[in-house]
Amino acid sequence: MTAKVLMVQGTASSAGKSLLAAALCRIFSQDGVRVAPFKAQNMALNSFVTPEGREIGRSQAVQAEAAGISPHVDMNPVLLKPEGDARSQVIVMGRPWQTLPATSYYERKQVLWEQVTAALARLRERYELVVIEGAGSPAEINLRESDIVNMAVARHADAPVLLVGDIDRGGVFASMVGTLVLLEEEERRLIKGLVINKFRGDVNLFQSGLEMLEQRAGVPVLGVIPYLHDLHVAEEDSVALEDASAMASVDGGVDIAVIRLPRISNFDDFDALALEPGARVRYVNTKRELGRPDAVILPGTKHTIADLGWLRAQGLSARIVELARQGIAVAGICGGYQMLGRSIADASGVESPGGAECVGLDLLPVETEFAAAKETHQVWAEVLPGPGFLAAVAGEKVTGYEIHMGRSQLSGDGARPFLRLTRRSGQPVESLDGAVDAAGRVWGTYLHGMFDNTDFRRAWLHSLGWSPLDQKVDLLAVRQAAYDRLAAAVRSSLDMDRVRWIAGLGR
Repeated sequence: MTAKVLMVQGTASSAGKSLLAAALCRIFSQDGVRVAPFKAQNMALNSFVTPEGREIGRSQAVQAEAAGISPHVDMNPVLLKPEGDARSQVIVMGRPWQTLPATSYYERKQVLWEQVTAALARLRERYELVVIEGAGSPAEINLRESDIVNMAVARHADAPVLLVGDIDRGGVFASMVGTLVLLEEEERRLIKGLVINKFRGDVNLFQSGLEMLEQRAGVPVLGVIPYLHDLHVAEEDSVALEDASAMASVDGGVDIAVIRLPRISNFDDFDALALEPGARVRYVNTKRELGRPDAVILPGTKHTIADLGWLRAQGLSARIVELARQGIAVAGICGGYQMLGRSIADASGVESPGGAECVGLDLLPVETEFAAAKETHQVWAEVLPGPGFLAAVAGEKVTGYEIHMGRSQLSGDGARPFLRLTRRSGQPVESLDGAVDAAGRVWGTYLHGMFDNTDFRRAWLHSLGWSPLDQKVDLLAVRQAAYDRLAAAVRSSLDMDRVRWIAGLGR
């Protein structure tokens, strides 16, 4: 049986499409429907690795988790990872395909469209309902001819569409009506309901506005979703870091500064740290903001060499080295790990057109060379005996995932690897990973998700002077509770009987 489809589109980026799609996946799963998410084309630096070792957008991994299923590459067949203002690495079916400027990308529409429709067809064969997420706005009329993610998908699948607008940013009535006006008649017929998102205040005072919106739009308003604070669902867009930094401005606790690199990726690596009582995680991009924290983290990045140049231009590189020499803990994840080393070479032009080479921060005796093949794996790992906080977790088993194109080698004395990895995708392969200095204060690894491992996270925090509480933070349990809270809020805010009918599932 071919699955039913329900599509969520927005009046703009960050209108709440991803979270609404996740909520619907959770609600339908709770109601016994076999449901899966889908997004034809995603543009994001926060990505995830599926069990089979394919790379997809973080939002589809979140939506799959909300649905209670394992993420699969069919859920996001095309992923764009920006490397500049008009250049992106194109990931097709979880593997790097080409790195293209925007103009060349649009010329590949037919090839990509075939991948999109085939992936959606396979999902519809395996599930009862597919919740499809759009991207940006369907009313970007200059991009209509090259569309493979919004109304092109809706028309192909004959998908009923819920249109979401963000009232918190203002102009929601104009954006809703304006979107409908700019759609073609065939496209407007697919819009079956309007959803107001991120509402603050008394919804009873908003009724007259909803009635006027329905009159102007000719489409029913299915509900008003409240603004949900502190939801603890993994974010995909680095815009969310602005709120995270603001919330971390309160004094007190172990102070952890994460460098907000221009091309920061996989920043959800630090969500579990931020949840620990007495640990304060803040994102900084100037020397003044950095100050003198208890620890500095260099996160992942899509363009290590360019972001290392930015780090130097800001004066942050010299300050981080100075802090490390004074005994302040410094950690690097993926691209941040590469920055901590002695040198980075890109002779093949993997990240930098024409090739490039630069010196690192020289805090670890590591040399990195980029290669065309991209490593994307879910892994198990054993923590090897090591100095400092590692002594407390030696022999512990941790999990995480790799997404990188560089290969790093220890190039001298003074550091050692501290993880033995077993890659889960394909034939299991063991390898050593990471480096830690002789004091155990400076360390780096390619493994994303390290801080999701409770014992490892708490051992590192304890080495910073943190006093642990008896109750341990279980990130998985926190996320599951967040999906339930999100689902409950949406279920109580939307006319779910009507949504089920729109999706073709009856009432």
